[in-house]
Amino acid sequence: MRLTDATWPDINPQTFGGAAPVLVLPIGALEQHGPHLPLDTDAVTATAVAAAVADARPRAALAPTLPIGASGEHAGFPGTLSIGSDALRQLVVEVVRSSTPAFSAVMVVNGHGGNVDALRSAADLCTAEGRTLLLHHLGLPGMDAHAGRTETSLMLHLTPERVRLEHAEPGNTTPVRELFAEMKAHGVRGVSPNGVLGDPTGASAAEGADLFVRLRDRATAAFDGLTG
Repeated sequence: MRLTDATWPDINPQTFGGAAPVLVLPIGALEQHGPHLPLDTDAVTATAVAAAVADARPRAALAPTLPIGASGEHAGFPGTLSIGSDALRQLVVEVVRSSTPAFSAVMVVNGHGGNVDALRSAADLCTAEGRTLLLHHLGLPGMDAHAGRTETSLMLHLTPERVRLEHAEPGNTTPVRELFAEMKAHGVRGVSPNGVLGDPTGASAAEGADLFVRLRDRATAAFDGLTG
């Protein structure tokens, strides 16, 4: 079920197979993704994975995507919008608070690494208040950091018409863990003038389709772990 398509009488256990529904909340970002990917790349990916979980599980209700997150590290690039960690934390907490008692839990599908600290803090507060907030961060072993082959392949699978492959070019390919200190001081622009952390060369829709299946299956398993 898409929450945007529902009416209030739809939100009851009978609609969801006799069990209390779980709200699946995608969270993305609006930030630069190099010269070849759209600003909403993280939101597109998070939405697609969350929708796949909702389609596969009758207890799941898909919430509208939160399209802007904590993206201060990308502030050096025009078009990037950010609400910061404090605002994101409070926004998620209020969504979880307002979701009860109709929903038994909230599962966040997060598509942006910069949101992690805010979401962890939100989960801690929700737990202290007796509410269930499961955080699921999109990722797989071997994925590159930002706007490289992984995200380019995913977008070629999900929305190929929006990828500008003619502008795709390598960025800084240094392992991101070695760049943290400089990025904290100078942002992504300080380590990669084109905004890419990785190399989109060789990206393909076929690779993106395989990556998406793995991301979908991992997220669905997390949902199953929550609902038991």
